[in-house]
Amino acid sequence: MRILTVFAACAALLAQTSPKVPQKPEDDGLASIKVDVNVVSVLASVRDKRGALIPSLTKEDFTILEDGKAQSIKYFTRETDLPLTIGLMIDVSGSQRNLIGIEQSAASQFFSQVLRKKDLAFLLMFGEEAELLQDFTGSPRLLTEGLKQLRVSSGVQGIHPGPVPTISTPRGTVLYDAVYLAANDKLKGEVGRKVIVVITDGVDQGSRMSINQAMEAAQKADAVIYSIDYSDPSAYGGGFGFGGGGGEGSLRKMSEETGGRVYKVDRKHSLDQVFQELQDEMRSQYMIGYTPANDTKDGGYRKVEIKMANKDLKAQARKGYYAVK
Repeated sequence: MRILTVFAACAALLAQTSPKVPQKPEDDGLASIKVDVNVVSVLASVRDKRGALIPSLTKEDFTILEDGKAQSIKYFTRETDLPLTIGLMIDVSGSQRNLIGIEQSAASQFFSQVLRKKDLAFLLMFGEEAELLQDFTGSPRLLTEGLKQLRVSSGVQGIHPGPVPTISTPRGTVLYDAVYLAANDKLKGEVGRKVIVVITDGVDQGSRMSINQAMEAAQKADAVIYSIDYSDPSAYGGGFGFGGGGGEGSLRKMSEETGGRVYKVDRKHSLDQVFQELQDEMRSQYMIGYTPANDTKDGGYRKVEIKMANKDLKAQARKGYYAVK
């Protein structure tokens, strides 16, 4: 009886002091924590009637619509210092040979001014094929070294190896292939703000990808395309006949669909000035996030529109996105 009494006392003591093995409750607290990843992020710049950037707006100044239906804004912030990933692409086709030296100097200065802590950039040149000169880095010095490798890449006939092979097609300026590569192969897996800056006369010859495929790749990568329309009139007979580069329409289409804009280099507007304006814009943006009312992930295209409370202001943002899984 004493043994049984001692055993019972020990059992009672152990029941009070020993840690209990937790039983899974019917409503586990951890299970109730849900993470909503179905958020569409839209990067926007806002300008007044004179074209000046407006940097101090609030969420109440914006209304965002998807396929014509107003959406509830869940996240809103001014993106002055959010890390930035930049892909700089430079046209080195035969028509651009006289501009390469200017592009090297201006781009080097741009990188030294625009890159901040946690920012990354890569450098790609394209002519008859696209070539990566410098992979992701935050070092202006390495990017400047990459710029020194710029060289003319003229188009010829036949089969050529490269990131995007083109078979039996005359290759001169694979602009659309290069945009596709920058978006799909380099930026798609990155997070945060992503920008493609392309310096070109806008003429494409020999790309395997179409302009629509290049734009779709940029949209799926959440990348904004800024185009710098820079052409050498002497390469086109002094600007007669072909009208200079002649590709401004294509550049405008790619840029406006993805939320960017086209900058024009001319006698009154140098490449250095364009880079400064581009830098100002990238540091004066708003990030708007919303959970779409239509949560179907069918890969379809959704149109996005931003309306401003002040009718004198205009938002510049991408026109839509693909609802991929």
